[in-house]
Amino acid sequence: MPSFSDRLKELRLSKQLTQKQMAEIFTMTERNYQRIEATNSPSNENLVKFADFFNVPTDYLLGRDNFITDVEGSIKVKVPTDKNSTTNIP
Repeated sequence: MPSFSDRLKELRLSKQLTQKQMAEIFTMTERNYQRIEATNSPSNENLVKFADFFNVPTDYLLGRDNFITDVEGSIKVKVPTDKNSTTNIP
């Protein structure tokens, strides 16, 4: 099962963002963002911020769900759970 760290990094890379850019977007130090990306227990506040930013459910970020709904919420796209696979998330 993918971890929060895996999912957050995967989403960040899918948007072609660096850790430094993410830190700037969320007004935190780069080191603080690196700690968040490295841990599997984000604060509730950060979890919601990341879910909103990437437009994904919190359950997806937490590795509890392998689906992401589209903007209209009508279509579900299965997301690979294999760490070696690449995921292209718009």
